[in-house]
Amino acid sequence: MLEFEDDFDGEHLDETKWIPYYLPQWSGREAARARHRLGGGLLRLRVEEDQPPWNPEAEGELRVSSLQTGVFSGPVGSAVGQHGRGGLVVREEQAARRLYTPQYARIEMRAKALDDPDSMVALWMIGYEDAPERSAEICVAEIFGKDVGPDSARVGMGVHPFGDPSITDDFTVEELPIDAREFHVYAADWTPEQVSFEVDGRHVRTVRQSPAYPMQLMLGVYEFRPGSGTYPKEFTVDYVRGYARGPR
Repeated sequence: MLEFEDDFDGEHLDETKWIPYYLPQWSGREAARARHRLGGGLLRLRVEEDQPPWNPEAEGELRVSSLQTGVFSGPVGSAVGQHGRGGLVVREEQAARRLYTPQYARIEMRAKALDDPDSMVALWMIGYEDAPERSAEICVAEIFGKDVGPDSARVGMGVHPFGDPSITDDFTVEELPIDAREFHVYAADWTPEQVSFEVDGRHVRTVRQSPAYPMQLMLGVYEFRPGSGTYPKEFTVDYVRGYARGPR
């Protein structure tokens, strides 16, 4: 059953579905704000030439434009918040919001990657992390521009445990005969027993373990070395969909 869909047909981002900041508790909303454009039924997440780093003290020059479907944090100065790693502390407290946080789902994205060698695009899921151990990641698709060519692309997919002791790291980078600069459909089918990964409706691999708690979507473009290539650097997304699977 379809339970989440954004085909980006409007003129403005639907903020009943997306929070337009990347982990804002660790950097503050201004630095975490996603730069994006909508038009022609497409979302274009952008890294622009004048964009500031997301969190220079912790992540150096990394620049990010990312959307997510949930957020929360502890108070300023604490280490309580989603995907907090490496001594990060809360700079700006975030009220708890859960726009779309399924437990078991089929997640699909139709999108174009980019071939900029200093950039990456990704659709991933993280545990809502209302308890520290509920923090694993399901990576639906992670594509580095350096791995994109006209006849093939290397696409990362799998799970990472982070603070979840029940999950073992199982992540691979699969070489596929696609031009990722064109539209393709990337999907993860997450059930209580496993997570299966597909590209364009074809099964690629299955991870036979499964995070057993609500997770949120993370959709973004990342630039690791500013000043190279041409701007803006755009991640173009046609749609994102979520279908219910198993008990909620």
